[in-house]
Amino acid sequence: MSFPRGVPTIGESEFIHRKRCFQMAMMATAPNDNDTREFFVARKATPSYVKGRRDFFKYRDLGVTAASNGVMRAQVTEGSAGMTRPTGWHYHVCDGQFVYMLKGWVDLAFPNDETVRIEEGDSLFIPGGLPHNEIATSDTLELIEISVPADMGTENCDPPDNTFASG
Repeated sequence: MSFPRGVPTIGESEFIHRKRCFQMAMMATAPNDNDTREFFVARKATPSYVKGRRDFFKYRDLGVTAASNGVMRAQVTEGSAGMTRPTGWHYHVCDGQFVYMLKGWVDLAFPNDETVRIEEGDSLFIPGGLPHNEIATSDTLELIEISVPADMGTENCDPPDNTFASG
């Protein structure tokens, strides 16, 4: 089969890879008899703020928890005064937590003295159970946070071995 000049094509191995990824995605999201997920649109003009884990942030619910029947949670976290102190070492009881920075920055400490700053346009994934400590933020920030499942527990913990004890 030939394609008109200028039409991008992919090789057979790339096609097979994409086909497998698509098949896996379909299996992972295939509805079942008990599926109560529904379509939902969240509008910036009509925000729904909810109580969150930290008093110094505002949390805008994006409706994903209800629409996915608790499979996942998505929210926009907003800060306007910066953190006055680290959150302290903790981990989340969940499959994972994804963060995408829209504005500002956040510094996080992880085991083995690893400190990571995520800035506008950066993202990170924190597997459930991984200890971390938010140690500083810009004065203003905005980020999208997604967790699986929606009901994500937070457990305080001691600083990991080989880690500075900040916070």
